Amino acid sequence: MELHFETQAVHSGQYPIERVKLKPSIILDSIQDESFVIENDSKQRLEKCIATLEHAKYCLCFPSGLAAVTSISMLVEDGEHAILFDSVYHGTRTYLSIRKELGHAEVTFADLRDASVLENLMKPNTKMVWIETPCNPTMKVVDIAKIAEIVKRHGKAFLVVDNTFMSPYFQNPLLLGADIAMHSLTKYMNGHSDVLMGAAATNREDLFMKLKEASKSIGSFPSPLDCFLCLRGLKTLHIRMEKHRESGLKVAQFLEKHPNVEKVYYPGLKTHPQHEMAKKQCRGFSGMVSFCIKGGIKEAAEFAKRIKVFTLAVSLGTVESLADITSAMTAGCIDQEIREMLEITENLIRLSVGLEDVEDLIADLDQALRGK
Repeated sequence: MELHFETQAVHSGQYPIERVKLKPSIILDSIQDESFVIENDSKQRLEKCIATLEHAKYCLCFPSGLAAVTSISMLVEDGEHAILFDSVYHGTRTYLSIRKELGHAEVTFADLRDASVLENLMKPNTKMVWIETPCNPTMKVVDIAKIAEIVKRHGKAFLVVDNTFMSPYFQNPLLLGADIAMHSLTKYMNGHSDVLMGAAATNREDLFMKLKEASKSIGSFPSPLDCFLCLRGLKTLHIRMEKHRESGLKVAQFLEKHPNVEKVYYPGLKTHPQHEMAKKQCRGFSGMVSFCIKGGIKEAAEFAKRIKVFTLAVSLGTVESLADITSAMTAGCIDQEIREMLEITENLIRLSVGLEDVEDLIADLDQALRGK
């Protein structure tokens, strides 16, 4: 029978032969048979679960999100061309920019909210298109299906979607035509601030085998303990994401009406310019909310000093609520000119709304915004 998401999240990765065990064991051995040079039982269980949740045949896990980015990008060989949504995660932008500077690949950054822009950027040597939707931190949305249609018309290229902000609970890029769904498992998928991992899920055997070879060549393998912890986190993903969604929307609606807030970025709001398009490709929205406080960096810094329930930190997708002054923290390594082009202003604050009582979170934001 066809199982629902919640049941798959709890049971995928637990082999039928071992169902007498309620919890999978942590297999820590580093020396076993030949396959254990690059594989481990805990890793295989996690990959099976993620593949199931992303409607994929294959999944490969990495020791960090950027390790996944690196391995996927290695599929773009010297002289080949990559096109990236200009608002991708800063680490992805930085890594591909370095490859461009070293002359290893042609790299183009573009605003792909209008999918037709991509048509004019595709070249005979275009190998990879990379998008992130919603993007970090301005929550711009890209039409995955339209982008995928254009990429598929150019047979050599493949499409990567960074699905970190949504998780497979809310969005499945592969069902919309993407070739790879990439995750920083550190965030929502694990959800407990105690793991550093990444993943790539795909239905294409050729891409999977190349990724496997790439990860093997650079020794990019997660630890068995991290795999065990992340698999445990996935069992509550559906419960956590529903709470993140519920509280995220309430926080966004509160901020939208606050006198000390200039602008709110949240695709779940009807006022978001791409709200209707976002609803077509996802089943809900996470707890990621960004807003611009009235004023500049001084007011943003004062807000950060006053928060009590929220924690000032650069991560996201955890049980704890986090706040981030993006221009000075997450995107601090990006040139100011690029930040301005991407609308990452000095007064922009990104929130990762956690699992605390939403009334406490709203009260904390209110007192921090009012300075009381």
